[in-house]
Amino acid sequence: MHWIDFLIISFFIIGFPLYGYLQRKRNKTIEDYFLGGRNIPWYVAMMSIVATETSVLTFISVPGLSYSGNWTFLQLSLGYIIGRLGVSALLLPIYFEKGVISIYQIIGMRFNLSMQRISSLVFLVTRLLADGVRFLATAVIVQILTGWSIFTSIFIIGCTTLIYSFFGGIRSILWIDFFQFILYLFGGLTAIIIGLSYVELSFFDLLSYLSSRDKLQLFEFSGNPIGNSYHFVSALIGGIFLSLASHGIDHMMVQRVLSTKNLISAKKAMIGSGILILFQFTVFLFVGSLIFILMGDKPIEQDREFTTFIIEYVPVGLRGLLLAGAISAAMSTLSSSINSLTTSTVVDIFDKNSSLKASKLISLLWGIVLMIFAFLFDETNSSLIEVGLRIASFTYGGLLGLFFLSKINLKINPLYPPLGLVSSMILVFFLDSWGFAWTWFVLISSLANVLLVLSLQQVENLLIFKS
Repeated sequence: MHWIDFLIISFFIIGFPLYGYLQRKRNKTIEDYFLGGRNIPWYVAMMSIVATETSVLTFISVPGLSYSGNWTFLQLSLGYIIGRLGVSALLLPIYFEKGVISIYQIIGMRFNLSMQRISSLVFLVTRLLADGVRFLATAVIVQILTGWSIFTSIFIIGCTTLIYSFFGGIRSILWIDFFQFILYLFGGLTAIIIGLSYVELSFFDLLSYLSSRDKLQLFEFSGNPIGNSYHFVSALIGGIFLSLASHGIDHMMVQRVLSTKNLISAKKAMIGSGILILFQFTVFLFVGSLIFILMGDKPIEQDREFTTFIIEYVPVGLRGLLLAGAISAAMSTLSSSINSLTTSTVVDIFDKNSSLKASKLISLLWGIVLMIFAFLFDETNSSLIEVGLRIASFTYGGLLGLFFLSKINLKINPLYPPLGLVSSMILVFFLDSWGFAWTWFVLISSLANVLLVLSLQQVENLLIFKS
């Protein structure tokens, strides 16, 4: 790696922790540490949502999807927008009305503290697995571009992120996310400009060529929607329910909008993030299409397409900025994960019986655990972004079902919600083995949870009535 690129990367690696350290005195209470005093501007929260949810997987995997295939992945984004409208209408008003720090407090209020803790544990496991994949993806791109080992990459990025998360809390995380989003989106736009400068075609000829190779296909209507994740029906439904779950009942995402001033600001951030992510995916899919033209359709190892482009076509200096963008994308998700894991642990597991000092120590422990999990993962033959989404889909449905049940004004036996949650997650394993596309997991498992709990309660009511 050229010394100029190294210098640019070093600037960000040193700068982010320094900013977090300087912000440490603004955290006087647990609520400051976890919600930033509830005065974060909506546009900062909006960009933090997008930075957190896409991470480095967008940076490396999305260009790979259009390089090897087409643009049908974009169908998910249409569902994302609809799903976030649902979150804004159905869930955010409840969170602000109750004034919760952790969204799983809603489950505790509706059922009991045990159910709150169970929900939190499911969230904790989901985040560990999903973010372990994201962390690995970062290590892969850093290894290729710098020559560092996977261990070194994980260690440096993990420690850097852990420092500003530990000292600065959610306020520092959100503002750094804001900057990091701009940085890695700039990286994507820069890649497009560089790619176009090498392509000896006019813009319209370029589009015509890609179209002739079926590389610009947006909608997929052929085949079986049950087994094909990118059939329009399954992608749209999957996008709606995945977004409804990920941005409605995953505390890592909801925490961003809970940090805003009021419900109106939260809705602006939530809905705006759906539009912004559509734009972002479009940028990185176009990057992959340009790489396809430049590389002459030569076979490239999975999730290596963008990094290969950076090595072969991006000049010194800009290469450092692109790498900084990739690292920033990873840090945004990792820092958010650390703080949300800590929030859920303190509020849900310990029932807020922790001091600010203890909360910081818990965040330190979670950061170390996430680094360990990243070491345990290995690359697969599937796109890493799809692996991350599949992992989340195994648990999201069950949790979403619990929140649906919390809105039903019916006395429910406290034994039934945990049974429904576990059963819905087990069901997903069968759906996967039966060949169902992962985009159906959230919808089917959430409905299964609700129907099972209500059916059991109905049977109990009938038995009591007859007796």
